Amino acid sequence: MHTLTIALALIVCLIHVYIVVLEMLWWDTPKGHKAFGLKPDFAKATKVLAANQGLYNGFLAAGIAWALWRVDSPALAFFLGCVAVAGLYGAATSSKKILFIQTVPATAALLALYVFGLPV
Repeated sequence: MHTLTIALALIVCLIHVYIVVLEMLWWDTPKGHKAFGLKPDFAKATKVLAANQGLYNGFLAAGIAWALWRVDSPALAFFLGCVAVAGLYGAATSSKKILFIQTVPATAALLALYVFGLPV
């Protein structure tokens, strides 16, 4: 796998690890309120839902890390594709900034993966 592909995929992975921390640990804190534009009463009421959402983001990060560790390009393409689609959905239903936080980095990593080949 090409160095650029690995670097971009690692960035996507780290973004999702950070999202896990925000959603599972910091949702009901000033940092979480600021990151997601939440009012404290709403954050408190939705804390459990956010933790569940964070868990799913953790699975995406774990999948990317696993694919990189195994040097498994098809698996990496799958998990990056999942991130890109999740980002599109989030941008359409929640906040346009999700497009730039999730979809753009995942798409850049996917493009690098395809430009530099898909060794199995």
